[in-house]
Amino acid sequence: MANTPSAKKAARKIARRTATNKARRSRVRTYLRNVEEAIASGDQSAASEAFKAAQPEIMRAASKGVMHANTASRKVSRLNARIKALGA
Repeated sequence: MANTPSAKKAARKIARRTATNKARRSRVRTYLRNVEEAIASGDQSAASEAFKAAQPEIMRAASKGVMHANTASRKVSRLNARIKALGA
């Protein structure tokens, strides 16, 4: 348990940040799930729309430090490739 005032404040800050990051991560996962479901259904237009909504969320999570920038870019790139493959 934190003893000093500064340690107590740090614990409060960490708890706040953890809650925010958890919400952001959950939001990204929801958007990713929507894209995955659209891809699984085979509907390219629905998958494309879901992807257009998901991409800014993924990049926002990267800019906020919830996920690494390269991880976000990789996810976006792979999703886009799979959506393109639906049309082929």
